[in-house]
Amino acid sequence: MKSFFAAGGNLPWWMSGLSLFMSFFSAGTFVVWGSVAYQSGWVAIAIQWTMCISGLIIGFVIAPKWQKTGALTAAEYITDRLGYGTQKIYTYLFLMISVFTTGAFLYPVAKIVEVSTGVPIYASIICLGILILAYTAAGGLWAVIVTDVLQFVVLTAAVLIVVPLSLSKVGGVSGFVANAPENFFNFVNEEYSPYFLLAFGLYNLFFIAGNWAYVQRYTSVSTAKDAKKVGWLFGGLYAVSPVIWMLPPMIYRVLNPDLQGLADEGAYLLMCKEVLPVGMLGLMLGGMIFATSSSVNTTLNISAGVLTNDIFKHFRPQTSDQGLVYVGKIATVVLGVITIIVALLVPKLGGIVEVVMSLAALTGGAMFLPPIWALFSKKQTGQSVLAVTLVSLAVNAFFKFLAPSLIEVSLSRAAEMALGVTLPIVLLTITEILFQVKNTSSSQYENYLSLQNEKEREEQENADGNRKGARVIGVGVLSTGGLILILSALAETGALLVGGMGVVVLALGAIIIYKNQSVSQPQEAEKIYQ
Repeated sequence: MKSFFAAGGNLPWWMSGLSLFMSFFSAGTFVVWGSVAYQSGWVAIAIQWTMCISGLIIGFVIAPKWQKTGALTAAEYITDRLGYGTQKIYTYLFLMISVFTTGAFLYPVAKIVEVSTGVPIYASIICLGILILAYTAAGGLWAVIVTDVLQFVVLTAAVLIVVPLSLSKVGGVSGFVANAPENFFNFVNEEYSPYFLLAFGLYNLFFIAGNWAYVQRYTSVSTAKDAKKVGWLFGGLYAVSPVIWMLPPMIYRVLNPDLQGLADEGAYLLMCKEVLPVGMLGLMLGGMIFATSSSVNTTLNISAGVLTNDIFKHFRPQTSDQGLVYVGKIATVVLGVITIIVALLVPKLGGIVEVVMSLAALTGGAMFLPPIWALFSKKQTGQSVLAVTLVSLAVNAFFKFLAPSLIEVSLSRAAEMALGVTLPIVLLTITEILFQVKNTSSSQYENYLSLQNEKEREEQENADGNRKGARVIGVGVLSTGGLILILSALAETGALLVGGMGVVVLALGAIIIYKNQSVSQPQEAEKIYQ
């Protein structure tokens, strides 16, 4: 169980950090924010820099708190701290929202396949969905981690090649700047205002810190210090990567300013088709597909973990570990099928940008902030945090779906996002003040402390398991480097650039394999002794 859903609880921090980065990032980055970059320019980069700030704050403050709970899942923490009744309602809400989240992740990669190959989007959704749920059910969290880290290397190599080739297509940096639309390099615009950036930054803070799939990355490392590094690595990568990702669709606006409607969702891939050698385009496409699969498989794994560890196991506590893993695999498949159905419905819901923004505004603060607040508060109870969540969800849903027709009030995107993140903050602050004024002591918190003292976190030495996972990554990276070198020999343009990247990736794979060679028992004993 612990291996399938938490990689033994002793995951190396750099693997967990890269996996968090890749789980949050997806092909949706190229489709959703690529669409914003094509239409609005630098605004798309400014929006994503809020994720960098969120990651750094999480690393300093929140990630170590999660790690110290000793919980396998966020649901287990909610049970320990706020009671099983509270956890049960949160679990149902989380599972309902998670199928929409994974559907929103699956749709963009199918869109990319459609733009690149002409394969109908519905066929792509079904085929890719089946592939992702199959290997996630087979391998658990280690399957998620290995594919995440490998695809980080693959996709980074491909993206770094796209940027210089795209700039050369429009006459370099000077040609790009000279021909860009007016105000294309502004940090904000009318739709994505400073208030939107502030609200969206708070949403990202709550989402990355409290989403149950991402909490798994903080709890799967062995120490609080490692959990901090996970957040810092995420923040550092988001300081640099948005600039690299968003330049190609921005450049494509200069090259072809005529995309209409949902066609701008394919701007990034259309730029890649213009400049990449055919083989590298295939590698980029593969990287995007499995980068997105990391977002889907992360949520599938943690959702199956919640169903198994926090629902099934509660009713059948005598079930063996083998039986629980079997239940987890079945849960993964069922959730995967529901995800495919939701992804098929995305075009009917107004397109991926509308779905992502609406889901963020409706659920981000309401679902994820109250349990985070309880990490730091001694006063909050299951009833108080649950009330905040339910009231916030109800108010957000009212203004999103009913207010336009009932009272003729339609919120802008910035106002919708601001309401979604500020309402739970206000409600939690009010309840905290009331508890302080009444000087109420929470029996739930006292019980939680007692449980923490009794709970012996299983300390396992998983060095060999970590080396095996790292060697799999190393072989994958080494193979990718070799593939890029072969593609450089076939490339008609940019052969030197592609070949140089192939050498770098090849060397990286060799280093990873060398650093994670099997250690004999006498050598291991000597290392432990030293």
